[in-house]
Amino acid sequence: MRNIPAVIDRTFPLPGRFRAGLPGDVAELSRLMTINRGDRGLSYLSRPNHLSAYLRYFLPWNIFRLCRLLEHLDIPLGSGDSILDLGSGPLSFASALWISRPDLRKQPLEIRCVDRTGPILDAGKKFFAALAGPDCRWKIITIRGSINPAGYIRCNGGGKVGMKKTALVCAANVFNEVYSGLSAGDKNGIRDAADCSARLLDSFAAVNGASASASILVVEPGVPSSGAFISCLRDALIERNHFPCSPCPHCGVCPFPGGESGGEKKRWCHFAFDTEDAPDALHRLSAAAGIPKERATLSFLLSGPSEHSAASAEKQAQPAAIVPVRVISDAFPLPDAQSGRYGCSAQGLVLVAGKHAAVQARASGSLINVMLNKNGARDSKSGALLAEIM
Repeated sequence: MRNIPAVIDRTFPLPGRFRAGLPGDVAELSRLMTINRGDRGLSYLSRPNHLSAYLRYFLPWNIFRLCRLLEHLDIPLGSGDSILDLGSGPLSFASALWISRPDLRKQPLEIRCVDRTGPILDAGKKFFAALAGPDCRWKIITIRGSINPAGYIRCNGGGKVGMKKTALVCAANVFNEVYSGLSAGDKNGIRDAADCSARLLDSFAAVNGASASASILVVEPGVPSSGAFISCLRDALIERNHFPCSPCPHCGVCPFPGGESGGEKKRWCHFAFDTEDAPDALHRLSAAAGIPKERATLSFLLSGPSEHSAASAEKQAQPAAIVPVRVISDAFPLPDAQSGRYGCSAQGLVLVAGKHAAVQARASGSLINVMLNKNGARDSKSGALLAEIM
């Protein structure tokens, strides 16, 4: 991961006279992608300065976030499998998978990367080739076109491309384009966006009757509206027989639905990573652009068939007081020299408590077994079930 900026510079040389303006281009592109979304056109990444800024700032940060996720995510992929990457941009997902999963590098995989912007796809394919080298056994297919809910890609030059059986349908940083104009409190609007997105994902996962074996991975920014969207998407996919594998340790009601109540944001499912091990050159560019990153966040959902999902894990025999919990929050101090973290369980929101060192060792995103309070006691502030680290 640390050599990514060097690979980018070798692959896309930037003349010295343009390098001084790079931080400003990054800042401008960041505004277009966040607060000034309405000012950008569909082909905004076709502009050379925007493309350069994207490749040098957003691409490595997206790869960093995805690597931190993928290295711990159990995605069932085997020799000869095919991946459909929707809205792939400069092949961020394929690059992160290559970096984080060296066990897959010798297996032949086909990754079909779909995006509506040709230059960003071309740049991504060139970057991946430089990253993986000439002996790479993965077949990268780029498709410039728009995604049709009927389960095919409509090419920009006309015609359409049908989809064959797919082991994984991936969409990273795609659906925020759909719900970006909605507030975290617009539950109906977010639910409608999630339902449309679930139909789209299901249509591709179900091509040629392959839904029984296809997994679906959606990764979004770790902001409140994304957490609300992921929670609604989870429900919509369950209705279509795509059950949560991660981060959810269960198929019950989501205890982190996001949204707002009385003007106050509710807890949403997201995960934060320290960025100390990100490339120094990337940190310097981020600081120069005025958008330094001490932490990287994301919200995500991996869904699959029931036999590989949390649905089957719930049926494993274990004492009723011992439950699997996905740690969601950072650690925070509690009375009596203890610390705590919030977590997600089939019983709802859980407050996991213990000695400071033990709690710190269970990082956000960890799946752990805890012992519920035998009296069913709850935290007076949050209403969470009390539990102890085992």
